[in-house]
Amino acid sequence: MTPALSFHDLTLGYDRHPVVHHLQAEIAQGSLTAIVGPNGAGKSTLLKAVTGTVTPLQGGVGFGALGRDDIAYLPQQSEIDRSFPLSVVDLVSMGLWREIGPFGRLARPHRARVAAAIAAVGLTGFDQRPIGSLSGGQMQRALFARLLLQDARLVLLDEPFTAIDARTMADLLEVIRRWHGEGRTVLAVLHDFDTVRAHFPRTLMLARELVAHGPTAEVLTAENQFRARQMCEACAETPHVCGRHAA
Repeated sequence: MTPALSFHDLTLGYDRHPVVHHLQAEIAQGSLTAIVGPNGAGKSTLLKAVTGTVTPLQGGVGFGALGRDDIAYLPQQSEIDRSFPLSVVDLVSMGLWREIGPFGRLARPHRARVAAAIAAVGLTGFDQRPIGSLSGGQMQRALFARLLLQDARLVLLDEPFTAIDARTMADLLEVIRRWHGEGRTVLAVLHDFDTVRAHFPRTLMLARELVAHGPTAEVLTAENQFRARQMCEACAETPHVCGRHAA
């Protein structure tokens, strides 16, 4: 089967300073994969390369049968300006922009789908609430509702469970399981290994380079975790040696 994503000798960075080195990996269609690694490992940068907001310094990203329009992306909440005067329904409706355009009006069927997405994440009654008044968990529910409307075949989630309560996390994990059951490909940057072991069958461990990729139980070993920390520390202390570790 053609992979949903493939990374070919992928090197990523900012201002010509690499943060991901020579990544070679494939993400299977319909897989549910966690991306893990120490702080500064390049995890978020990798997702941004898939969305096209970071241009490779070398190598590239292959999309198999997917196109850019098949991707839905959830950034970290810290990257979202919550002071912008939007209501929950305004935010969620943005998930339909490919259908109606940036200035299109919501027809009755569109409004019904927006309401259904809001209900699916447990935010019924919050439609007109300003996003700046939402708790972290409520905001994340609204962002997941927007993803539901995008109806994408590839879903990218950057730290989706940071600063949310346990009930919200459980509800959003159920949404992710539903996507997986529908055959969508999901990649999520995560820090909590217990969550990864319990809910994500496959894991890609990154430490500026690939440490391991495969079934979660085989990747999240103490040996791989130790090696990942060593690799990131070596890059921080002596950047000129990055990219020379064995993958």
